[in-house]
Formats: sequence, C-alpha cells, structure tokens
Amino acid sequence: MTRVRGAAARGRVALLGVALAAGACGAARPAPVAAPVARTTRVASNVVRADYAGSARCEPCHREIYAAWTRSPMHRMTRVPETTDVRAPIDGRVFRFKDDSARVTEAGGARFVSLASTGFGDHVYRVTRVIGGRYREDFAGVEVARAAADAPVIESHMSGHGPGAELLLPLSYVFETGTFRLKGYSVMVGERPGLRAGGVWNQTCVFCHNTTPYFDATWGELHGPGAPAYQGEIVDRLLPPERRWTFEITDAPAFGRALEDEARVVGAHVEVAGDGVPARRAALAEGMRALRTRLRPEHFVELGVGCESCHGGSRAHAEDPRVLPDFAPKSTFMRARAPEGWGEVTRAEWINRACARCHQVLFSRYPFTWEGRERRGGEAGGSSITSGEARDFLLGGCARQMSCVTCHDPHGEDRKEALARLATPAGNGTCTRCHEAYAAPEALRAHAHHDPAGAGGSCVACHMPRKNMGLGYALTRYHRIGSPTETSRVEGDRPLECALCHVDKSVGALVGDMERFWGKRYDRARLAALYGDLSALPLEATLARGRPHEQATALGVLGEARVTAALPAAARQLENPIPLVRYYARRAVDALAGAPCAVDLDRTTPEIEAAARRCVPQAFANGVAPIPSSPASARSHADGFDED
Repeated sequence: MTRVRGAAARGRVALLGVALAAGACGAARPAPVAAPVARTTRVASNVVRADYAGSARCEPCHREIYAAWTRSPMHRMTRVPETTDVRAPIDGRVFRFKDDSARVTEAGGARFVSLASTGFGDHVYRVTRVIGGRYREDFAGVEVARAAADAPVIESHMSGHGPGAELLLPLSYVFETGTFRLKGYSVMVGERPGLRAGGVWNQTCVFCHNTTPYFDATWGELHGPGAPAYQGEIVDRLLPPERRWTFEITDAPAFGRALEDEARVVGAHVEVAGDGVPARRAALAEGMRALRTRLRPEHFVELGVGCESCHGGSRAHAEDPRVLPDFAPKSTFMRARAPEGWGEVTRAEWINRACARCHQVLFSRYPFTWEGRERRGGEAGGSSITSGEARDFLLGGCARQMSCVTCHDPHGEDRKEALARLATPAGNGTCTRCHEAYAAPEALRAHAHHDPAGAGGSCVACHMPRKNMGLGYALTRYHRIGSPTETSRVEGDRPLECALCHVDKSVGALVGDMERFWGKRYDRARLAALYGDLSALPLEATLARGRPHEQATALGVLGEARVTAALPAAARQLENPIPLVRYYARRAVDALAGAPCAVDLDRTTPEIEAAARRCVPQAFANGVAPIPSSPASARSHADGFDED
C-alpha cells in the first residue's frame, strides 16, 4: 500500500495543534502567554479517573461540535426516560411473543413495561434507562408492584439481585419497521421460549454505552487468561497474533495504587499484596468482580457516550489548552505496545483503536465468523453483524493509513447520501489518495475488469461488500477491507463475494473469471464441498448449504435482485434456527412474492411454518427443492465482467 504523503500529513497535524492552542477552552482558559504561538504538548495521562473532566468542559470552546454531538445517536446511547425524547410508542399497545405479552404504558410521567408470561410469571417494570437511538431503542427498568408513578420497588425475581436492580427488558423498538421485537433477536441466538427480563444492566455492557475511565476496561487484558467476566474487554484478544497489541506495566507500585484507588470508588477494598505477577493478577481479579457487582451510574464519568470516551481523559487540556488530548492511551504506570517490528504507530491507528474500544463485537455465543473461521477456534475472522466494524477494519489492509473518521462523522450522524456516494465511482477519491495508480479510468478498468463508470467501478463495491447484517434488517458493508479474490474468502465463505452483484453466474463461471482476470488458483474440491456443485448458483446454494450468517447475506441479495426463482428456498428460511435470519427471510419473501407474506415471526416455529406453507405452498410441496443451477430467471443488478 502506498503510504500517506508524510509532509502533508505532518503539516495537517501541526496546523491542528496550532488551531487547538489558539482556540483556548472557555472558563478553564489559562492566563495569556507572551509567545505569539504557544508550544503544545500531549497529555501525560488520560486513562485514570482523575484524568477526566466530562463533556460539559468541552462546550465553551467547541460549541458547534458539542451541539452536534449532544444530538447524535452515539452520545444518546444511554438516557434517562424522564429527561429525553423516546421514539418508541409508549401508549398502551401490546407486544405479543408466543403465548406471552408485554404492555407498554405511561402513568404520572413514568413509563412501564408489564410482562405476562405463562412460563416466567407476571412482572411490572418502571423504565429507568433508554438504550440506543440510531436503529432501535432498548430499555432497562426496576421491578415495581404496579404500573403507577408511586408504586414501590419490589424484590427482584432475578436470583441474587435485591430491590432496585435495573434489569434489561425483553423488547426492542425497531425504527425501520416501527414495531417491537424480542430484544434477544438482534443477535445470532437460538429461539427463546418467552418473555422475561434479562441480565442486570450495570453488570453487562455499560462501558461502551457510557463514559467510564479507560483504565477500568484494561483490567481483563492486564490479568490475562482466566480473568473473571466483567463489563470491560480489550479488542486485541480477538485479533490474530501478528496484529495483537499488549499493555505493559511500567511502574508496578503506581499501578497498584491506581487499582486500589479505582476499586475504592465503587466501595471495594482491593490491595496488591506483593510485587509479583500472581499478586497483581489476584488483585485485578478481585477488582473486576467488584466492578461487575458494584459499578453504578454515579460512578460513571457521565451517562451516555461522552467526548472523552474517544478522546481520552482530557482534564489537563480543559485546564490548559496547550496540553492536547491524545487518542493513544497514556499513563504514568503502563503503556500500550504494538507487536514486535510494527514500526511507527500512525495517528490513524490510534483513532481506529479508540473506535475499536466498543465497535469490536463478535455477538453472543454464535461460533462462526467470516473467512471460514470460528470465534472460539483460534484466530477469529471478521464479524457478520453490526457493531464489529472497527475490529474488522483493524483486520484489513488500510487500518494503518486511513481512519474510521475518513468516512464517518465522529461528532454527529452520518448523512445517508454521503455514505451512498462513497460506494460509487464518485467516491473513489477516498481510496486513490493512497492508491494513486488506480485514479485514471483506464487503470481502474485494467485493475477491476469492470466499467470504471459503472457500479463495478466503485472501489467499495468490491473491497467492502454488503454482506453483514444490519440492525434494521438490511445488509451493511463488511469493514475488513480486502479483496473478493482472497483465497480465505473464496474457499472459506459462502456466497462468493462476486455473486453479490453477479447473481446469474455459477460458482464455476465466477471462479474461472477470477482466475483468468487476476491470476488466481482455487481448490475446486473445496468449492464443490461448499456449494455441492460448481454449476450451482452461489446464492441459492448458500441458502441450501450455508451457515446462518451466510444465508442472511444470500437472502438480502436475492430479495434486492428480485431473483424470483429463489422464492421457495427463501420461504423455507422463515424457520431458520437463528430467529434473526428469519427477518431477512421475510423481507426477501415479501420482495420476491411481490406482496407481504402473512407470517408472524413472534409465534412458535410450527406456527411460522404453517403460515409460510400458506404463503408459499410451492416451497413445501415436495420436500426440499433441488438447488437451482439455471440462471434463466436470475438477473444481475450490476454491470458484467469485461470479457477482453
């Protein structure tokens, strides 16, 4: 990869430093200095609690950014219902799941979720947290005696949790469909039996949905294998060894004091009893258990995602603008270390790793990842669902030169039209800043073997294919930037990525083109094992033989491309063992049938199957239909390969 032009990059950073120095920081501004341009330095520490100032300290100097940020979905990731707008209709409507129901009501300014379950009993919860705001809203609440503003809080029915425990409630409101859905069905889990509140909110994922000292999130990494489960996690254990960074303790006594101080904040006594690694690991384990059970909102730096979630603790900058924030974690007692031989760490890498603190998720216990790998089988591949984008980006080829903010607005909400433009030839300039050799149309044609002005002339179309499951039942882009011709993708994943556009070409035809155009060689026996036959159409074969995340991708593409021959196979996926995939199947069936299919995915699997049989009887007439291999009724929705 061509490096970013160094002088220009250094110049931009220098100008940024001067601008920040000149801007000052409102009420915290120091006395004027005599020099016309003040010398700037970086913060020495930005990970422990004392380093944090809170987002409100940023507003006086960064008013426009602060205003945009406070309105952004990311900042609003956790909210108190009494002081925010809630998009979910809390108006007495009832969400029914199998034989259970959830009624959402409002009384005296408070919001309630009343659950009636044949298997888990009847419970009423007062909503205390609204979680999310980009694609959906989730909720947490405390159990109360009745749906009334003055109802007393009662002992939680969750074993081991006393009065006032805030539990994750079992329903989500999905903006795209304007409907409620079982919360668990946003990830790759199996079928659930009914409605009940889940885990304790402050013991699950609050580190990413709120602002806490970054030091707290490093404890598991510092402990190493065998660490107790708690809210924190560092991305590196989910990366291959050659890309895995580590944290190194440089001052053991200072580290011990910092650990003891942070545990004291949550009311725990933790002591590092000795100088060696075993004593440190024991203290870290005790601290993690304390954070899991004792951390409360009053211990957060702030509720929701604040400025310092990404920029790091910035109290020193708020007090003296000549001291600049830093995306790199800084500490007087530990440091982050890149792998041996990594070389100079770029600013883009630090930004990407700041994003990866949260956007690193390989959801639930679903074992499979892209590149034909498994999450728990050694080196995990890329994620197949939203929220793993930054980790996926770290796995790809551009993460040292380009940062997430190259394409995404870090302080507001991305404009859909801007993102859409990036996925067209008009957006190729983002890539050709480094890959200058492909800027000219004829050079791009020779590289891509597509019309440079057509859909296949977009860099993103091939190198960031739409094959991941979004939170709104539409496919999103895979952020591990690479090539659809990579052996691990071709021989490990279904469907072939070229088939996402070329829906009418067989496995053999696509692989033959890739070998001819790009000088590749692929194992035909492995491909036959994946698809059953090289004459098969990759998308339909994926429905018949693929893993659930692969089937969701095939369903999304077949529905968008209106491949009507796939309707029976798509209808059979309405009873996929992974409920999330069923939503992609219903969307595809509606598109392929030309009318909504009356299938209620909140019913039991036998009821869903019976409804699917009524909607698409041909899907079940003679058992499982053979895998289509004829392209007669398929059509491509992109320009074809050049044949020269």
